[in-house]
This record gives sequence, C-alpha cells and structure tokens, in this order.
Amino acid sequence: MTHTKQIKSALISVFDKTGLEPIIKALHQNNVTIYSTGGTEDFIKNLQVPVVAVEDVTSYPSILGGRVKTLHPKIFGGILNRQDHEGDVAQMTEFDIPQIDLVIVDLYPFEKTVASGASEADSIEKIDIGGISLIRAAAKNFKDTVIVASVDEYTTFLNFYSENQGATSIEQRKLLATKAFHTSSNYDTAIFNYFNTEDTYLKISEEKGQILRYGENPHQKGFFFGDFDKMFTKLHGKELSYNNLLDVDASVNLINEFKHNDPTFAILKHNNACGLATRATMKEAYLDALAGDPTSAFGGVLIANGNIDVATAEEINKLFCEVVIAPSYDQEAIDILEEKKNRIILVINDVALPAKNIRTCLNGVLVQDKDNITDSAEILKTATKTAPTAEEIEDLLFASKICKHTKSNTIVFAKNRQLCASGTGQTSRVDALNQAIEKAKTFDFDLTGAVMASDAFFPFPDCVEIANKAGITAIIQPGGSIKDELSIDYCNANNVAMVMTGIRHFKH
Repeated sequence: MTHTKQIKSALISVFDKTGLEPIIKALHQNNVTIYSTGGTEDFIKNLQVPVVAVEDVTSYPSILGGRVKTLHPKIFGGILNRQDHEGDVAQMTEFDIPQIDLVIVDLYPFEKTVASGASEADSIEKIDIGGISLIRAAAKNFKDTVIVASVDEYTTFLNFYSENQGATSIEQRKLLATKAFHTSSNYDTAIFNYFNTEDTYLKISEEKGQILRYGENPHQKGFFFGDFDKMFTKLHGKELSYNNLLDVDASVNLINEFKHNDPTFAILKHNNACGLATRATMKEAYLDALAGDPTSAFGGVLIANGNIDVATAEEINKLFCEVVIAPSYDQEAIDILEEKKNRIILVINDVALPAKNIRTCLNGVLVQDKDNITDSAEILKTATKTAPTAEEIEDLLFASKICKHTKSNTIVFAKNRQLCASGTGQTSRVDALNQAIEKAKTFDFDLTGAVMASDAFFPFPDCVEIANKAGITAIIQPGGSIKDELSIDYCNANNVAMVMTGIRHFKH
C-alpha cells in the first residue's frame, strides 16, 4: 500500500450543494468516475458531467421514500475494502464491486430542522441514516478512502486535491477522517439530546472552537467552545482572553437580573460586581456604579442594561477598562469609545443562555440547573417586629440580586439602588461583613439607613450586631438556621427589620 493515492472514483451524496461545483469539475477534469443518487445526481447532470446512478450499481432503486439508497454491500464494499488485503481484493472481483476512493457527504440538517420548531415527525425524517453510515465507513478506512463529511470541508479537500494533482496523502486522509468522526459524533449527540429526558445522561458536543491567546495564566492553553458571534456583535478592540470571557459571562448573568429595570450600569472585576447602580439616566447609573469602587473599576468589564449615549461614553472614556457591553450605542458614543485601540466594545444580542451549569470536578463533571430564581417582594417574610419600609424593600431586593451573583461567602450593602460595598469570597461571613464595612468607609459611604443582603443564613447574631452598629437598618437573608431566633431577637431589640426568602443563593 502506498501512502499517496490517486482518486479514480467518487461517491457523492450531499444535502447542501453550496461549493460543490468546483469539486465536480476538478474530478471530471481528472477523469474520475462519479457515482451519485437523487438530487445530487441531478445537480451533477446539470453541470454536464457524466454520473453513474447508484441504482445502476446496486440493481436496487431508491426505496421507502428515499430512506434507503446507498445502504448496499456493493457500495459499502467499495468503500471499506482494504486494497492491500488479498482476500478483500479477491471478493471485490468475485462480487463485481466497484472501488470507491472518495466519499463526499453532507448530512440532512437535523439540528436546523429542530431549531425551526418543526414537528417531531419532520425532525425524525431529517435523521440521516445512509449519510452517517457512509461517513463512518470511509473514515474507518482512511488508509484507502478519502472522506469529505460536510460542506465545511469542501475547500480543505479541494486544496489537497489540487496541490497533489488528483491524489491525497495518508496524513491528509487521516485529518479528513478525524473531521468526519467529529461530524458524526456531533450529529449523534444532537439527536440523542433531542430524545433524552434523563438528567443522569450528559452528552456535549460543540462545533465551534476558538483558540485563545492563553488560559487563566500565560502558561496555560485556553479555548472557547461556543457561538460567541451569535451572542455578541463585536464593534471594536482586541481579541477576548480567557479571563475576559469569564468576566463577560458574569456580567451578562448579573445584568439580566436588571434587564427590565430603569437604566442600570454594572462594573465587574474577577467575576464580582465592584459597582452597580440604577438611576434615571445611564450616565448617572454609570457614575454611581463607578463611585462604588473606582479603584477596582480600573481594567474592569462594564455592562449596561440599555443604550449607551454620548454623555455616558464621554465618562467611560476617562476610565481604563477592558470591555464595554450594551444592547445598543449611539454612533457618536461608539466613536468616542473606539478612541482606545484595545478597548473591546460589544453589542449583546437577545440570546437564550444554557439552562444548566457545567464544570469539571475530580475525574468528571458537575452539572446543575442554573439558579433562575430572583428574589421578589412576594416571597419575602418579615421575621421581625419592625417591618421594612417600601424604600428598604426596593433596596433589599436590589442587594439580593447582586448577592446572588457574588462569590460566597458574601455580604452586600446597598442604599438608594446603589451598591455601597460587598465582601466577597471569604471563608467566614463575619470576614465578608467586615470587608464590606471597610470598603464602604474607604469610599466614604455612609451606611446609615443602608440595607444588607447575605447569600446564606446567620448561625449566630454576630453579623447582624456588627451590621447594625455600622448603620444597617434592614437585612435580607434566606433563613433556615436552627438558631435563626438569635438573630431575630437581636434585630427586635434594636429596631432592625429582617426579611427571609427561604432561598439560598450560594455561588462557588
């Protein structure tokens, strides 16, 4: 067996014929015998290129409404035979099986059909049987057979074919086989997930992979698998890094909590909000978000829940930031923000996010439902004699939304729909509380009349006591500790309002 093989025959059966014509003409120019069926056969005939019908090889017509066309020993024998195997060569002659050196397939669009909202019957009809079988057969026999498994590989194959004057190398055939097995596994995963109703099965296949400059640190490789361009329109700036993407993800999830609110602006650093405010205008929201922690805002990710106008852009332009995200911008605002060459400017599109969170753990993965519960006034239960005012309830819910998207253990202070300070990722809730108090003092926030949110219950009254002495007048927490009464008793004795949600929002 030689490593370089000349293509003398080809089987072509594709759904998408885009880009196929140059391949057909190149094969014809090299006197390659072409086999085909159905719509592909008609396409080739219309190019005035000779084509042999698969039915003439198998002596069987296309049957069962086109469900069975290529599934025949004379077709699969031609693909799977080992050309250096004496027994295979003898049987090829015995059963008059034609050699097939090249297989070109493009599968029925199952995923697109499902995504279109088609009925179950129509979706099932778009499950390709013959095509997927051809792909697997040709890819398995890559030592002798070339497989082009999707329209995405037409150009790659044509380049190989042209460079080698109608031949392919073993390295090229193996590369195309690898891509073919990716196509078949991705296709099967989509079909399985369409049918699967069991949470105990997990199959993931992402087609679009992007190589990042590096991972979390320069010595780590980094990749992003997903359709970034579907979710964002990038207007300006350098390529996003691994850490940029994590911050963008955190920003999007946080701002979604305020999607239908008045103008809201958030500034994030290392996946946590260092500033957030809701105001009458976007400029005011930005300035008050920045006031929450102007030090941490340096090099952060900025996100708005509405249009960024010129006045807001002028203020943003005074800050060094990595990424700016909004659903829309005034054109003049874009011009201003583009003054910084590397600043990444993104328009966020209205795209549904995954319903589950997935992360590696030990020698496997952890999967959970996304935390889709947002605390609302309806679920609040006042645990103290003092009830929160309407203004305090608004701030409590505001603080709770931020707390939900901040690393545990966390404490969040808010006042007048502005993040005053937070304590993030601490091993002790008391430490988180003290961190938040120190940050508030650093940036001259008066916590008198502010509210506090905690991502989990208080097992002891120490936190509510420290918070009350700092000026906090209302608290929101999930409750559920066997010692809840200790915190409630302290609040009752000191005229502090406390509400419980019954819902914990840990974020690890």
